Amino acid sequence: MSRHILYIINPIAGTRTKKGLQQLIEKKTREAGIPFRVVPSVAGGDYSFLVPIIKEFGITDVVVAGGDGTISQVVSSLMQAPVDFGIIPCGSGNGLAFTAGIPGQPEKAVDLVLNGKASTIDGFTVNGQFACMLAGIGFDAKVAHEFARQKERGLKKYASLVSKNFFNAAPYPFIIESNGLSFSTEAFFVSIANSNQFGNHVTIAPKALLADGFLDIVIAKKSSKPVLLFSLIKQILAGKLDKMESSLKHPVIYFQTEKIKIKNSAGAPMHIDGDPVESAEEIRVQILKNCFRLIQP
Repeated sequence: MSRHILYIINPIAGTRTKKGLQQLIEKKTREAGIPFRVVPSVAGGDYSFLVPIIKEFGITDVVVAGGDGTISQVVSSLMQAPVDFGIIPCGSGNGLAFTAGIPGQPEKAVDLVLNGKASTIDGFTVNGQFACMLAGIGFDAKVAHEFARQKERGLKKYASLVSKNFFNAAPYPFIIESNGLSFSTEAFFVSIANSNQFGNHVTIAPKALLADGFLDIVIAKKSSKPVLLFSLIKQILAGKLDKMESSLKHPVIYFQTEKIKIKNSAGAPMHIDGDPVESAEEIRVQILKNCFRLIQP
């Protein structure tokens, strides 16, 4: 089947200038002899208006030049359409792209879109809202909320916010239900990961795979900050994945599940794919197995 690509370009994602990106996309796609269209991203995040365009013009691929948040919005809106999705990483973190092995350089990413192969990967829902990469409750979400208010973007700004908040961070009370067990804990954050990283190659769940049918849960329990930092580094370097029961005794709990319910009585902040969202007292997360096709190496 002949291809027809729809490119969606987010003009404000990340720090990299978009000047020349559209020209690069157009040049390479024309050289490949593939018909294409280009549209800008939309502020509201609802891309369902593209469904009739996909049908009318026989679009086979939807390629997002943007960050994780834009990718998540596009896939959520168009998941039921018969298209493959591609990524040209332009965000501040690009966690999904880097987990999938998609190069950060625009020229190489466009080459992959034109020559790579699509395969199915998982997603998940957080209280019904779609996520493709990572959701967080607590410390990392607080940083995400602050980061969203900054005029300056990029890894340097994000790292400065992490550093500023880390030693002042307070734990939150949670009740966790998963894999037939329930337990209470105070924790600095709970990460629900489909990808293995926050972004920028910063690992959080070393055993996470995009298409294994599981979510990786990482819970940083209340402890002294030096102990927590050491435990996180040890966890990441070792990449040890425990059964839920045996994991509970460690400073960092790490296990896999298909679904999880989190009672968040203190209203700890939340983010989904790096974008801040309104918190909730009860958070239900469910894996969506093989829910969309992503162009990968």
